[in-house]
Amino acid sequence: MSNSDIIIGEVLGTAMLILLGAGVCAAVTLKKSKAQNAGWLAIAFGWGFAVLTAAYIAAGISGAHLNPAVTLGLAIQGGTDWADVPLYIASELVGAMLGAFLAWVAYFSQFKVHMADLANQPEAVEGPDDAKAGPVLGIFSTGPEIRSTVPNLLTEIIGTFVLVIAILTQGLNDAGNGLGTLGVLITALVVVSIGLSLGGPTGYAINPARDLGPRIVHALLPLKGKGRSDWGYAWVPVVGPLIGAALAGGLYNIAFA
Repeated sequence: MSNSDIIIGEVLGTAMLILLGAGVCAAVTLKKSKAQNAGWLAIAFGWGFAVLTAAYIAAGISGAHLNPAVTLGLAIQGGTDWADVPLYIASELVGAMLGAFLAWVAYFSQFKVHMADLANQPEAVEGPDDAKAGPVLGIFSTGPEIRSTVPNLLTEIIGTFVLVIAILTQGLNDAGNGLGTLGVLITALVVVSIGLSLGGPTGYAINPARDLGPRIVHALLPLKGKGRSDWGYAWVPVVGPLIGAALAGGLYNIAFA
């Protein structure tokens, strides 16, 4: 596929992924949202359906990686040319930033009301256990429930390993021909499963662009009282998924190739 195919497919697909994924987080979090307090099930299924929608859109253009960890795993497995990896990752990051910005636009009024209410209740904005993260950062990026570097990193490695190995092994029961559009549905359901089973400790980034791009947007948006973007933690949902993807790609080459 051409460079323009990669750019268009990955920017568009990743933007759709983050628009819908950050959108469900905003819907559950923000005041005056009809879905406020809908809970973790809504978030897990919302992200799964976001993957489904985005992958269907981008699959025919760029292959719908939508995730630097997936790109890395596919490069190690041999399904993606290493020369294309930087373009994939750059396009995914740009798409993630665009999607996060559009989610803010879609919920602009709710953000305004929510932040105004927090300004009137300063004691509710930050507590001693989450002083490193702003009150709406969770709409854009992930954060641990218990801040402990090694366990947090291991959680992201394990979750991403599950995602990437599931993607790489699709279609092995069909002479290696892949599963076509059915694979998109399976991947979406795997994301739902990871969210429900492994998402509790860190919020399951399992995608460096999904976390870093929206975190940058959070840092840039003119949201009064938005608090910190927690850059001290930001490396974990980048490095962890990349390690998990590398392990999945390596295992695939050993056990399945």
